[in-house]
Amino acid sequence: MSRLNALRNRFVDAPGSLGAKARARRWSWFAECFPDLDRMNVIDLGGTAGAWLRAPVRPAHVHIVNLEKPPTDLPSWLRADVADACDLPAEIRNGTYDLVFSNAVIEHVGGHQRRQIFADTVHALADRHWVQTPYRYFPVEPHFLFPGFQFLPLTARTEILRRWPLIHTPTSDREAARRIVMDVELLSVTEMRHYFPGSRIRFERLAGLVKSVIAYKRA
Repeated sequence: MSRLNALRNRFVDAPGSLGAKARARRWSWFAECFPDLDRMNVIDLGGTAGAWLRAPVRPAHVHIVNLEKPPTDLPSWLRADVADACDLPAEIRNGTYDLVFSNAVIEHVGGHQRRQIFADTVHALADRHWVQTPYRYFPVEPHFLFPGFQFLPLTARTEILRRWPLIHTPTSDREAARRIVMDVELLSVTEMRHYFPGSRIRFERLAGLVKSVIAYKRA
């Protein structure tokens, strides 16, 4: 078990892991796409303060919206509120933002209707956006690190989650495992083009295969 956990750390979590290198490359793309980022007011749908505090880029201001309660000791350039990105309160919805940022969130919001609401929210909040999501047809499901996991029946995915040691937060409880599995619905390129028809699409690749899809719009 410890060897398998070390394997996950090597590929996903550790500073020098493949996952960390991919995140660093993605931040670099993001900064290249928006060179005036240091003057922007950014709203992050579904992000965390920790991710921005570790990021190699820093906008003028970042407003984080997440369902989880944020830390209280945030720097002045960071603000965090508890809210549903698909049902934002008027105070946030009517705010003025230069850019909407979202990293690996749209696959968690729950079904086509809520994904469309999420996308409509992105379009309404600002003229510019950067929305990234893991690609459905990459052979290893990135949340569970299991080959072909996303194509298996729900029962099989539930049982794998209860036993597979590379899960980030494993649980032996069947109902809890089922809820975790059902919370993830990976998207195709066609779906991303549907939700973001006026955006450019960029592919993040690993070993030549598309690993994630980024819809971005500069203005």
